[in-house]
Amino acid sequence: MTIEFAPYSSGDADALADFLTGNDWPFHAGTQDAETVRRRAENGLYWNDESRTFWVLAGGERAGLVRLQDLADDTPMFDLRIRADRRGQGLGTAAVAWLTSYLFTEFAHITRIEATTRQDNHAMRAALRSNGYAKEAHYREAWPTPDGTPYDSIGYAVLRRDWISGTVTLPDWHDEPATRSS
Repeated sequence: MTIEFAPYSSGDADALADFLTGNDWPFHAGTQDAETVRRRAENGLYWNDESRTFWVLAGGERAGLVRLQDLADDTPMFDLRIRADRRGQGLGTAAVAWLTSYLFTEFAHITRIEATTRQDNHAMRAALRSNGYAKEAHYREAWPTPDGTPYDSIGYAVLRRDWISGTVTLPDWHDEPATRSS
């Protein structure tokens, strides 16, 4: 299967609204209605100095969406969504590989890329690890679901130098000073 990444264009607002409202996104906070998506598109949210959006095309059809955010910063983040019927086919892993390469190649000022996902989003966590992202944070009960169930939020990042060298530098998890007992 051929996977390609096509830039979002202003003429894609209706397709974007249909995509975001016509699919189930169990690991994304909040819901959007079609009119809000169209208004945000009209206001340039999906392609501007701070953000770029790309369709994930699998076999020529729109199977996913990548939104790159905080592009003026040296540490951007991204939103990745794969349609329910296309999950489990490696598209997420391919998208993370592509967006990592794109960001480090196109933006010389970027030193690291961050990603945050829910603790139980095992597919996304595997996609991040397989692309050289290291776990850097674990926020307990920080991601509430619509029914009020709190999940842990997990933070990952890849450093430019690690991406270039093909290594993964893990955080020093044992940097707390020793405590004295009284």
